Amino acid sequence: MADYIIDCKDKRFGRIASEIAVILQGKKNPGWEPRLAGDDRVIVKNVKQLSFSGNKASQKIYYSHTTQIGHLKERKLKNVLEKHGSQYVLKKAVLNMLPKNKLRAKRIRRLIFE
Repeated sequence: MADYIIDCKDKRFGRIASEIAVILQGKKNPGWEPRLAGDDRVIVKNVKQLSFSGNKASQKIYYSHTTQIGHLKERKLKNVLEKHGSQYVLKKAVLNMLPKNKLRAKRIRRLIFE
């Protein structure tokens, strides 16, 4: 079991998210097996100082649908950051990068914010 400490100060959002997803899957271990959840933990520091490239704050849109006709909700990244914060956005990005299977919940639990 290894603990990876990642400092987000002045680093790009997508690069950090993809690195965290790889670690949580256990792919950095020599004994990696796809059927196992892995046991590496990721501790993330300075999440508020994470930077976004380009105009992502005003152009990136999160969609959600309520299954009712005409109820497609759109939220821009800057609004989500104001309401939920950087931790929510990073956790959601990492969650979407993990494989969609029964190990996903176990893996995302090992993501810790400080």
